[in-house]
Amino acid sequence: MILSCGEALIDMLPRTSTGGEACFAPYAGGAVFNTAIALGRLGVPSAFFSGVSNDMLGEILADSLAASKVDTRYLARSDRPTTVAFVKLVNGQATYAFYDEATAGRMLSTADLPDLPDEVDTIFLGGISLVNDPAASTYEALQARESARRVTMVDPNIRPGFIAGKETEYRARIERMVAHADIVKLSDEDLHWLEGQGDLTALARGILSRGPKIVYITEGASGARAVTATQDIFVAAQKVTVVDTVGAGDTFNAGVLAALHQAGALTKAGLAALSDATLTASLALGTRAAAVTVSRAGANPPWADEL
Repeated sequence: MILSCGEALIDMLPRTSTGGEACFAPYAGGAVFNTAIALGRLGVPSAFFSGVSNDMLGEILADSLAASKVDTRYLARSDRPTTVAFVKLVNGQATYAFYDEATAGRMLSTADLPDLPDEVDTIFLGGISLVNDPAASTYEALQARESARRVTMVDPNIRPGFIAGKETEYRARIERMVAHADIVKLSDEDLHWLEGQGDLTALARGILSRGPKIVYITEGASGARAVTATQDIFVAAQKVTVVDTVGAGDTFNAGVLAALHQAGALTKAGLAALSDATLTASLALGTRAAAVTVSRAGANPPWADEL
């Protein structure tokens, strides 16, 4: 089972009312939440851990997880409010305004950390949940506690506007978590933010030298690559009409993990000896699933039978 750990929130997406007025509509979302949903829809045993409110919006989140076959037993429920993000779309690209003070997700503490059974073999972490304490330190503590005996994957999904004024602390946390991770996923923009300018493969190998076994890099409409100490494999993106990019990277993560799960490769030993064919299959499923997500509005990952 893959346990996704991170933010769950309500995306307020721009829409037009029946009267022709600009308005916002609520959709369950959050980067890590989206990955958990996508994994469940792809038929992989998927569970989710986060702070989730008992309020009306929190019920939308919990119901959405269950509807996509995601195990909700690890949710830390509280009476704090739900995080809300207002989304602005320009040419299909999303920017966000977050409302996150004192929310159920933000206030997650180490006292909320679950005991995990052996069936949880992989932990996925990332998103804006790694920015603000106490939740950020809680997720880092979970990874530190579990990384020696379970596979961990980290996708920081860096939002520069959200970390303004906190760059030094945030960068240090990401570097620590990358060093504990088996798999790291970054967009090309994320990679340059962390490592500076340069060749993507060379920069990825610099990250590999700190401990991970694989770095996946998404390169927008071009495609994605997987880099190991000895391999550099690129798969082109499928050409689709883009409605918006909300949830694209999150769905890619799920496709990668689903393919590795299907190949029986989500073990420490398996990740250290991946064949070119398995890496290519993981990139192919990630890009194929993401192509479906960007072709329709909002974070709406595909079910397995849609692929």
